Amino acid sequence: MKEMTVKVFRFDPETDEKPHFQTYLVRVNDGARVLHALHCIKEEHDPSLSYRYCCASGQCGSCAVKVNGEPVLACMEEATDGMVIEPLDLPIKRDLVVDMEPYLDQIATLVPAEECPLPTQDVVEQIKPLRSCIECLACVSVCPALKVIDFSGPTAMRESLRLALDPRDTGDRVAEAVEDGLFTCTSCQACWKVCPKDIQIPGKAIERLRALANEKGLTLPRHQTVEKLVRETGRSVDRTQETFLEQVTEVLEPYGEVKGTIGFFVGCMYNNRLPRTALDAMEVLRRNGIRVIIPREQVCCGSPLIRTGQIDYVNTLKRRNIDAFVFRGIDTVMTMCAGCGSTLKNDYDCPFRVMDINEVLTKVGIEPPARLELKATYHDPCHLMRGQGIRTQPRELVSQVVDLVEMPAICCGSGGGVRSGVPEEAAALAEDRRIEIEKTGADIVISSCPFCEYHIMEHTDKPVKNITTVLLEGYREKDRRKKEKEC
Repeated sequence: MKEMTVKVFRFDPETDEKPHFQTYLVRVNDGARVLHALHCIKEEHDPSLSYRYCCASGQCGSCAVKVNGEPVLACMEEATDGMVIEPLDLPIKRDLVVDMEPYLDQIATLVPAEECPLPTQDVVEQIKPLRSCIECLACVSVCPALKVIDFSGPTAMRESLRLALDPRDTGDRVAEAVEDGLFTCTSCQACWKVCPKDIQIPGKAIERLRALANEKGLTLPRHQTVEKLVRETGRSVDRTQETFLEQVTEVLEPYGEVKGTIGFFVGCMYNNRLPRTALDAMEVLRRNGIRVIIPREQVCCGSPLIRTGQIDYVNTLKRRNIDAFVFRGIDTVMTMCAGCGSTLKNDYDCPFRVMDINEVLTKVGIEPPARLELKATYHDPCHLMRGQGIRTQPRELVSQVVDLVEMPAICCGSGGGVRSGVPEEAAALAEDRRIEIEKTGADIVISSCPFCEYHIMEHTDKPVKNITTVLLEGYREKDRRKKEKEC
């Protein structure tokens, strides 16, 4: 047995004016789950504590709660001293019990025909990963879209694809999904990362539903325009100035000893809209001994098309990009764009290693920059933090040059085709991001994704800069101080 303190969210709407936390001292066995701690509180301290549970074996989903801010199944998560237990971010009925009914009611059920064929083995295999959902609604509780716009939610979308694949169902599930907000998903992947059954809802359900919608001619007009632009120009955004590729040679040598060589996958935004940022990054790489090879033939990675279900042209893009780097014998390709990096790592079958620039700089070990008298907050791009698992490396770099103030890692609203297709939702999510930025009291916002930088820039009066730009400013300040000292 061991003793631990547990802080539990309490709220009885009949007697409490507002929610509060209550701390309990419990004795539980080694290896006890969160659910065991709740049982102990109810049996030994306060029988009025309300929470749900049923199977106690991770199969029913009824005991989903937040522990230390993250959705988990209480019956599967190990209890720890000092843990904080809260309800999911859904309407609260009492204590840890939330109202699940409005969301469960939106989940479609099979409507069979009198005579219908059985699914083939191939269809069964496609359906299997979608059937493991236990309807705990952890995914719903973290979905940013649901907080600002009408959307049936990730659980409902998953079931819509399951039924769309099943030949026994007679419903028009794809059209229903579009009506229920299929194109409001930002592809932030928060739902997948909290799913206790590891269902990859954005990639395996929503993107597939969008592809079926595209086959039916239901793709949003703005998304169709982007697809046309990619086919015609090889880029997903218009050229607004002299591009990055027009300003650099194919090989950029470092300023000192060569510590490594990488190929650079530029991406559409840094090439066409934010070339100055990409040029800043090249300066940082060269200063730290990295030779950069930049193939001219590279084109859009295809992410905007994959996320919006327009996949017919994607294999052509993949082939052109892979060939461009393989032809030059490049074994490591670096990305700056979080979306490009996630796509190359997760949607391509690359014969070379793909690394984000934060990984490259952290691995090489950078020359220390001068510290700037700035307080900064860092925005985690969804396709970097969740899509590539990169969270600590940007902070390690940023902390060398400015004072870092943390804020919640929430979606800015620019991904998944939402910025172009559902601009009112993108603006609402950006407003949430602006509010969190203001709370930090930071002088600047730092990120590592062109879409995030561009989008947040439009919704805050704080300067928004890429990590490499801030590092370069630190180097320039270092050089200035050195020169001043010499004079």
